[in-house]
Amino acid sequence: MAWQESHKLVLSVYKATKLFPADERFALADQIRRCVVSVTSNIAEGFGRNSGRDKLQFYAISRGSLFELESQLLIARDLDYISGEIFKNLECQINFVSRLISGIIKTAPTKDVG
Repeated sequence: MAWQESHKLVLSVYKATKLFPADERFALADQIRRCVVSVTSNIAEGFGRNSGRDKLQFYAISRGSLFELESQLLIARDLDYISGEIFKNLECQINFVSRLISGIIKTAPTKDVG
């Protein structure tokens, strides 16, 4: 479920960054997009790992990317690239995905499973 919800977040972020001014599409917008894609990519990579330690590392990186994403979206909001309403909706999605990833981290095996 964490991957599915983070995928929805990716789609929402891509939609929101289309609203950025043309001169920001390859600067802040690109950074935001790389960051949000990192969330889903690291969840997927963690899922595919056999080592419990590796799984936890990738899930933690994924959660860290969410914090980075939120910071970048705050900048976008403060520069009026996105509205407060769009920011609030994305922040809710970020918080939900963060809780899901935290749940995975709490229940992930810490020993090798393969």
